[in-house]
Amino acid sequence: MLGLEDTRWSELQHAYGAASDIPALLRQLSDLPSSENDNEPWFSLWSALAHQGDVYSASFAAVPHVIEALASSPLKADCSYFQFPAWVEVCRAKKGVSVPDDIAPAYFESLSRLPALVGSAAARQWDEGVLRCALSAVAAAKGQPAVAEAVLELSPEVASAFMEWFHER
Repeated sequence: MLGLEDTRWSELQHAYGAASDIPALLRQLSDLPSSENDNEPWFSLWSALAHQGDVYSASFAAVPHVIEALASSPLKADCSYFQFPAWVEVCRAKKGVSVPDDIAPAYFESLSRLPALVGSAAARQWDEGVLRCALSAVAAAKGQPAVAEAVLELSPEVASAFMEWFHER
């Protein structure tokens, strides 16, 4: 995993240019802040690293840090700790973005941790949003980005409409 003090961050890119500001945002995740109501650092992380479905070299370097924060307390982390890595992987696959060679091992290894972390978080009560994000994270980790994306959209209303369509066809 790329250390937060590593000068490589200034060489990585995000939606607004050099990613030298990302380590400070990632450090804030150690306290597991909520992502509700566009709280920081989440608003800035999403905006810079998963901007309108685009992902960047810094996105892949950030994912292991998000997953590490999730791993520190899966029962406390909210849905963005599952959704962010899943969405980065969905966007990577959809747009055919390459992960930099020096970042790829940590990125893919961190994704492989998601199913176990979802299992660890399952002991708590989940609302529908956490359920969708957790299921999406498992699908992304298991190499199913299309399923990961679909699950994120699968609200109870959409699921009911889908099942009606499925049975009618």
